[in-house]
Amino acid sequence: MKNTYLTSHFPLIAILLFGLSFAIYIERLAIQYLQEIGLYSGMIEFLSARGIDLILLFVLWLFFFMLFAAMKLIAVTVNELSLLFFSRDQDGSELKNVRKGSWIFLIGGIASVPATFEIFALLGVFVLTCFIYFIYFIYRVSDSLSAFALIGLIFFHLFFWFAFVTVIFYAVVKLYNSIIAGLPV
Repeated sequence: MKNTYLTSHFPLIAILLFGLSFAIYIERLAIQYLQEIGLYSGMIEFLSARGIDLILLFVLWLFFFMLFAAMKLIAVTVNELSLLFFSRDQDGSELKNVRKGSWIFLIGGIASVPATFEIFALLGVFVLTCFIYFIYFIYRVSDSLSAFALIGLIFFHLFFWFAFVTVIFYAVVKLYNSIIAGLPV
């Protein structure tokens, strides 16, 4: 059975698995922090410990689902924009070839679930999955690119993601500094 849409649900499953993995890790940290500051015992008066765990896990899973879904939307847009700028492919056959790379993220999502106990392992699985997909993407589209266009495509991706992460980091630091400056000391 060869259907081009057979693997169309793999990105959703990968997003759900990566979101669940990060949510489980952060939920454990949040519960530990709530216990340290003494809020957890007060919360148990209103809900059971299992209820608090499940609600916190659901909220964090929803947050990470939205984060990874937004990142996927941005990544797909950047991929297609880079193909628009650099590829000689006119009919979109390169996109069909690249779509098979959703297996990479599905396998990475599955591998992230046992890595929930260590943040570096979890981040390592995510970064390694993204890197392997990037190499796969470059390999699949290289047939329709000249050497100059291939270099341009690689630098386009590297520049975009570097700028994106830098702007987010800068915004977080500015927000943190403004909150600290606004505290009455």
